Amino acid sequence: RQESRFIMDARSHVGASGLMQVMPATARWTARRIGMNSFTLEQLNERETNIAIGTGYLKLVLDDFEGSMPLAAAAYNAGPGRPRNWRNGPVIEAAAWAENVPFNETRDYVKKVLANTTTYAAILSGQPQSLKARLGQVGPRESSRPEPNRDLP
Repeated sequence: RQESRFIMDARSHVGASGLMQVMPATARWTARRIGMNSFTLEQLNERETNIAIGTGYLKLVLDDFEGSMPLAAAAYNAGPGRPRNWRNGPVIEAAAWAENVPFNETRDYVKKVLANTTTYAAILSGQPQSLKARLGQVGPRESSRPEPNRDLP
């Protein structure tokens, strides 16, 4: 919803395309990673292809950020390098971390995506959802954890 307002052929001012607003270079990289070897950029506005690539990339980002939805949302919007740097501070509640994202667009995006995620989870489960519980905390990657995927666009 946040990316395209459900418009299948949406195109952003920076060149992201489709329902999930995927950049061309990210689409090519992700297609290779998820085994879509015959992918062409012309397919990016096809609903099924765009969703497969967008969700595939989101899964890779979530894995890279150890399941942290706030960090993954920031990475989806601003690229993974920025939230890797932004997390290098004290461990804080994710809602407070999101308020301190230095880019207005990314800060607003993260807050809206996380609110939408919580709303849809409540609708799908029929149970109220705690935004605080869903978000958790954000802090530096533990040194015992594997290095992030520096190849991730």
